[in-house]
Amino acid sequence: MFIYTVKASTIRFIATLMVAVAIITVLAVFMPAYETVAVFADDGTVIYTNAKTNEGRIEFLRKFGWEVESDPQSETDVTIPTEFDAVFVGYNDLQKLQGLDLSRYKRKSVTRYTYVVTNYPDYDGTVYANLLIYRGRIIGGDICTEASDGFIHGFSKNVHL
Repeated sequence: MFIYTVKASTIRFIATLMVAVAIITVLAVFMPAYETVAVFADDGTVIYTNAKTNEGRIEFLRKFGWEVESDPQSETDVTIPTEFDAVFVGYNDLQKLQGLDLSRYKRKSVTRYTYVVTNYPDYDGTVYANLLIYRGRIIGGDICTEASDGFIHGFSKNVHL
């Protein structure tokens, strides 16, 4: 006959270890995936990261051929809505054409940086570049006019609905 004794501290250690493994497993399964997305720009592949600094955001816009003022005109925290209305569905469709999808970021607080574009061809009004940033990653954005009857398109001029 074989008898093995276990101290209470050993049982607590094993139980704590099992709970920790269970928590890590649940987090790994249910954490949203924030993958790096790449799309083709006019001069090559653009990675939607490196947007933590103003220089990184300006360099991102340059990859698409846009020159912007050195400082953003505005920096605003916005929350991606839980339910998309018709306008937001259309805006997200534009993002999907760029290889992005805002539906992954529902209920997340993101920062919108708005820059004035200084080299938009064949348009005399003010043109803005909007970047939606979450944890240093560009998750969406557009190029648009301030005029209500103006235009909106993706980072590349040929990405539009």
